[in-house]
Amino acid sequence: MVNGKKVVMVMPAYNAASTLKKTLDELPADVVDEILLVDDCSRDDTVSQAESLGIKTVVHTCNTGYGGNQKTCYRTALEMGADVVVMVHPDYQYTPLIISAMVSPIANGVFDCMLGSRILGTGARKGGMPLYKYISNRALTFFQNLLVGYHLSEYHTGYRAFSRELLENIPFEDNSDDFVFDNQMLCQIIYSGYDIGEVTCPTRYMDDSSSISFARSVKYGLGVLRCSCETLGYRLGWVKSDFLKNVPKKGQAN
Repeated sequence: MVNGKKVVMVMPAYNAASTLKKTLDELPADVVDEILLVDDCSRDDTVSQAESLGIKTVVHTCNTGYGGNQKTCYRTALEMGADVVVMVHPDYQYTPLIISAMVSPIANGVFDCMLGSRILGTGARKGGMPLYKYISNRALTFFQNLLVGYHLSEYHTGYRAFSRELLENIPFEDNSDDFVFDNQMLCQIIYSGYDIGEVTCPTRYMDDSSSISFARSVKYGLGVLRCSCETLGYRLGWVKSDFLKNVPKKGQAN
């Protein structure tokens, strides 16, 4: 526990058998109370690996997508009694070594959400992020900050932590089951008025780390821009939004 708060680490997994143990080997023993892995119908032995390591495992019988996997992660973590939920990908791209820095600001009431930023410092390019991904990340983030009315170093990291209150009130079930889920959730958090903090996060781009194709990256980028424009339009009363319509302001019951 951190400051008396139960910490649950969730791992949205898909074909992570070769990297799962390496990821867990870097997990500090004194921060996380329970670990949950949600397997999204992997084709390898991710499930047996997780079970052999004593990890609580939920298995999807069909592939639900990255967003669909996260929905199960957060829903189950709340059922487990989590006060703070931190998401770590089991593909060894983000190190669990900085989980304390991710969790402590939330457990101590400083922030409601924490992001592990690859852009702060030199973590992204030093860790092997392809140049085209780095440039697109910076460009998308620039436009997102303008449209959403916030200031983050990046919106695209998969290393995130949330308070229980935030997860209980943000209607993340209304979001896409695809990769744009991450951005829709951040837009919900910002619109609701929750506070977001960032810490520098080193990252690794290895052959066995998960990555989406160029075509899917383009689809994701277009989805991100649509999400940001929709958030601006909804805030100004110009458009309707399925993923924002049920978002309460911070402090109001959902």
